[in-house]
Amino acid sequence: MDSEGTNEGRATRAGHVPHPSAPTTAPPKPRHAPAVGAPLEEWLRTPRPQAEPGVWRFGYVPRKGSATDPVGDRSLLSGAVISFLACVLVWSLITNNYIPYTDLPVKLFTPRDWWKPLDGGPVDGRGTAALQAYVLLVTAVLVVWFSRLGSWSLAFERLVAARGPRARVAGATAGALFVALLIWTNTLTVLGLVGGHLPYEDMSPGTVNLVTLLVYAVVFAPVVVFFVRLARRSGPDERSRTAPVSVAEPVADPVGWPELRDAGLGGEAERLGGEVRGGRMNDVDYARIRRAWEGVRADPARLSAFAEAVRDKGAAACVHPSGDRDLPVRAARHDLLARQVLLGTVEDGERNPNARRGTGLALGPDVLGTSLLAVGPSGSGKTARLVRPVVESLALQALAGQAAVIAVGAAGSRLGPDESYDIVVRVGDPDSVHDLDLYGGTGDADEAAALLAEALVADAPGADVRRAATALAQLLGPFRAAHGRFPSVPELRELLDGVPTAVTSLRQALEGAGNQAMLRELDARERQYGAHGDPGPALADRIALLDRPAFAGFFDTTGRGRPFSLRALEHPVRVRVDLPERGHADASRMLARLLLAQFNASAAARADRSLFAFLALDDASHTLTPETVRGIQRLRSANAGVLLALRSLDDVPEALRTPLLGAVGCRMAFSGVTTWDGQRFAEAWGTEWVETRDVTHRTVFADQPLTRAIHAFRKMVTGKAVTTDAVTVRQVERERWSASELAHAVPPGCAVLSLTSVRGEREAPLLLRLAGTG
Repeated sequence: MDSEGTNEGRATRAGHVPHPSAPTTAPPKPRHAPAVGAPLEEWLRTPRPQAEPGVWRFGYVPRKGSATDPVGDRSLLSGAVISFLACVLVWSLITNNYIPYTDLPVKLFTPRDWWKPLDGGPVDGRGTAALQAYVLLVTAVLVVWFSRLGSWSLAFERLVAARGPRARVAGATAGALFVALLIWTNTLTVLGLVGGHLPYEDMSPGTVNLVTLLVYAVVFAPVVVFFVRLARRSGPDERSRTAPVSVAEPVADPVGWPELRDAGLGGEAERLGGEVRGGRMNDVDYARIRRAWEGVRADPARLSAFAEAVRDKGAAACVHPSGDRDLPVRAARHDLLARQVLLGTVEDGERNPNARRGTGLALGPDVLGTSLLAVGPSGSGKTARLVRPVVESLALQALAGQAAVIAVGAAGSRLGPDESYDIVVRVGDPDSVHDLDLYGGTGDADEAAALLAEALVADAPGADVRRAATALAQLLGPFRAAHGRFPSVPELRELLDGVPTAVTSLRQALEGAGNQAMLRELDARERQYGAHGDPGPALADRIALLDRPAFAGFFDTTGRGRPFSLRALEHPVRVRVDLPERGHADASRMLARLLLAQFNASAAARADRSLFAFLALDDASHTLTPETVRGIQRLRSANAGVLLALRSLDDVPEALRTPLLGAVGCRMAFSGVTTWDGQRFAEAWGTEWVETRDVTHRTVFADQPLTRAIHAFRKMVTGKAVTTDAVTVRQVERERWSASELAHAVPPGCAVLSLTSVRGEREAPLLLRLAGTG
């Protein structure tokens, strides 16, 4: 139970002791979360709400606003100021009688003897009070109407209150002082209406003072109450920030491991909580122990072993077989609770949906399970900004017992240091500790022949893969029956070439064992030697690419080496395969095809699919065949996926380009793709309905002489004829991204990415600013 969920990997390195605690010297600020100590507690308590595929869920807050009403701060401010000035202007014209008959409504609804017959002024205080009340009513109507027209409330919330509680209080105080000043200077005749018609001459001085104070209280109290409530009111963003804190319960704190407490493991939960608070646990430890606990819930028989491991080792319980509890270096930002790696930020532009603008974009097994195809020229950032972060994320998940990852690239590709992997296979390097199993670890001759034929001749024009597989099976089966193993590369080459000594030796071994079935297979192969259409010579020519001095000692089948087989996908392994692309390009491509074919077969044949299996090909040029494309489509149901990086779709046979784009669920076009590659992506992404505005300029022809003269003068001054604009709005169907836009409108350091989750959720193509590119 000490390696719960990871006990089938390779043995722990001798003398290796994990050191997850902080170093003695202060390290630089990490580029990933979490580190140790208190940051891990904050990292665990940060909410991760459910969101659309590809959203960086760590601390994610949905974007407010609507794409149909994208009012900017500048437009909001100008609208509020202009509406306020217009309100003041109209109010001034009305109160100063520049607009005639504005007081007619109040005179129609009051007795006639309140007004003078000649100038219409008030006769006594009754008319004056009615006129003051009418002016205040008109003022209130103007303020309400212009405030809605200029969105004063929205402007206050976004431009003032959004800057914090202090800004909200300061804004409310300024508004209260402004209204009080208008009342005090009698610009607003509230004091005159409330206290200007009282019989002060009949009151004593003390009564006058008391009444005056009451008048001030009645007038200014509503103003104070209104602006105090405005200052204390919480905006929508503040409510969303404070709501989770108010409902949080200590029992749900992930630092305290509530799931263990609920299962009766209070002491173990306290031990792990102390490890978190003491800084002795990192994010990999937390994810690994949670994974082990999920295994305990699936198989309760493991409970006692799990509890003992936690009590004895704390954060080091259930460690990965390598003994590693973290990677030596991280090049990207990861969230192991959500199993995501941050690729970059969605550009805040009109090409992206409003809800996704400015949000982080991340990848995880939920979208990588549909496989990803990335196309971009050299230097566009495929390796550094995509392949390595994804491989690094899955390597961390492998340490947590959640995934198995295989990274394949040319020797020298920057896919991480050797210490980040359990197995590093350097094909063609005499110092390589591990070898590559040419037959994928299978004991079935027919399966090994089919995979090997797929790698050897599937890309050859006019080659028949089925006949090639049959020819190989007719040799692999008898050889294994005679010697208990598959042939090495030189032995297989001799058999394919029909070397008499090799064939005779194999026949004698089979006759000595009395294996008549395999003798018939060998006889069938011998009858084809030299016949028209025999695939043997083509297979021999291809296998000769591996029978070179540089590969001497590799692809050993005698058991003396340490071959890596893709049958290890049932274990949380981290593997990197370095191919000799520089000196043996054809052999490297053939081995890449072999690894892809073996991965498709091994991932689908796993008995335990709880681990997410992933293969990353840093250069998938000339590695795709019809069978491997069909195999990629089946990986989704096998909890597996592949990442295929290409410089151009021209590196894929023309007949496979459209099926390949349909087989993968995630498609990524980097900056600098060609227009013909962009055309393929545009067809795959389809079209959408958009609203267009067509403006037509029409020349105005005047009939009146004065109008003609004015138009002629205007044309003489401006040099343009007088025109009118006719605007037509309509819905049209257009490509989401055209080939020209993909080739010329994607800035450097950016890419266009569409996603599909394993549950079938789709995300439209997004313009992405890759992390670390500015």
